[in-house]
Amino acid sequence: MTEPTWHKSTYSEEGSACVEIATAPTTIHIRDSKTPAGAQLTVRPAAWADFLSGVGRRSSRR
Repeated sequence: MTEPTWHKSTYSEEGSACVEIATAPTTIHIRDSKTPAGAQLTVRPAAWADFLSGVGRRSSRR
């Protein structure tokens, strides 16, 4: 198994702590950038898409 390639949001400031994600064909891996060796959350792509959709709707109401 290869190590995932992790990415921060382009909205993150350089050096700041935030959520990072790594994508695979059937999963999305999520971790805290402050503790990269810590716990990871793994979800299916459809669940990640639903989450992003919900965040987008919430942000547009502000």
